[in-house]
Amino acid sequence: MDTLSIFRKVAVAEGISYVLLVFIAMPLKYWAEMPLAVKYTGWAHGLLFMLYVVLLIMAWVEYKWSFKKSALIGVASLLPFAPFWVDKKLKEDNSNKSW
Repeated sequence: MDTLSIFRKVAVAEGISYVLLVFIAMPLKYWAEMPLAVKYTGWAHGLLFMLYVVLLIMAWVEYKWSFKKSALIGVASLLPFAPFWVDKKLKEDNSNKSW
């Protein structure tokens, strides 16, 4: 399995964990007094985020992405639902050189 396919899978998993953290675990913590929801979801999201960053750097070097493209993909990890857009763009981009 190549770096890009692993990165795409991690991007989707990171996006799911972020959405779960923000829209399910945080409301459970503050409105239902269930702090463990954030503890475990946050832990998983943190690991996936670190893996996302490491794989982004690896893909940047391996595929010789521009700084702009790499920065855009990096910023996408900070926005809910944006990692799904990244996965879609990378899937559409056969040459991995556009945008």
